[in-house]
Amino acid sequence: MESDRPVGRGAKVRAAVHAATLAELVDKGYAALTVDGVAQRAGVHKTTVYRRWKDRESLIVDTVAEHMAMDIPVPDTGTAEGDLGALARSLVQSFTTPAGQAILAAMFTGAAHLPEIAEARRHVFHDRLRRAEPVVTRAVARGELPAGTDPAGLLKTLAAPIYLSLLITADPLDDALADRAARIALAAARAGALGPAVREDREG
Repeated sequence: MESDRPVGRGAKVRAAVHAATLAELVDKGYAALTVDGVAQRAGVHKTTVYRRWKDRESLIVDTVAEHMAMDIPVPDTGTAEGDLGALARSLVQSFTTPAGQAILAAMFTGAAHLPEIAEARRHVFHDRLRRAEPVVTRAVARGELPAGTDPAGLLKTLAAPIYLSLLITADPLDDALADRAARIALAAARAGALGPAVREDREG
């Protein structure tokens, strides 16, 4: 029983510091964030923060990875069109909250030069692809998509218009964009453009 108490305290401190770091990113941005500010907001001493994170960058990386790894619910509407539309809308919604915008600013601008941020970005996005794969495998099993449809390829096709609008064109991020992205991905998959040959070519 004694070993449970420090774990609980540690988990509470970690959650409080993560929440404070995220709030500081929202309020002040990456450049102005300090360990002192995070500690004050979390209600802990800065030495408590430094015991768990060696510096400001490692704290930000850990917070970004934790936040981005939060589960986006995997829909099961009974149709490929419904599932892909719901998945795309969830992705759009995750980017339009203040926290989501602050995280993206850190990941793609302020902290983008950090190798740890690039690694966290890759890990989180691959994890999200893996979690969402059942949407595609169920659709194949129902006969809605061709056998051999590459789940990762389809999900990247779904996300591509959203990231293009987010990072390049600055078009509105809304349900209309999400629904259009879902229709594009579904049409490409049904046309056989996202089969295993695409994956083999990409890996070869």
